[in-house]
Amino acid sequence: VQLQAFGGGLVQAGGSLRLSCAASGSTFNRQTAGWFRQAPGKEREFVAAIRRSDGSTYYADSVKGRFTISRDNAKSTVYLLMNSLRPEDTAVYYCAADPSIILSSVRQYSQYSYWGQGTEVTVSS
Repeated sequence: VQLQAFGGGLVQAGGSLRLSCAASGSTFNRQTAGWFRQAPGKEREFVAAIRRSDGSTYYADSVKGRFTISRDNAKSTVYLLMNSLRPEDTAVYYCAADPSIILSSVRQYSQYSYWGQGTEVTVSS
């Protein structure tokens, strides 16, 4: 599975962006997908995930209520809609996928097998 993330850019605080993660390979629809981010000088952190089995979604507390993860299986694409953006959301955002990740591990980046190249989001104050 190859993943390609895009949609990042520069936005003012309070604005919105939608990130997309397009996957190649027929197995993507059977994989749990997640978004992670990494700010300069910080560790990569979990943002959101959507499970393959039932479409359940999970969010980091810092983005809950502002970000929405979704997927379009027909297009093999996962989206991250980001509203009410804050300067602290500035980071490189990565999409990831894995066919066998368990529920307790959806927030752990080390558990994902496939990664996209990252797309940069900058939120100005």
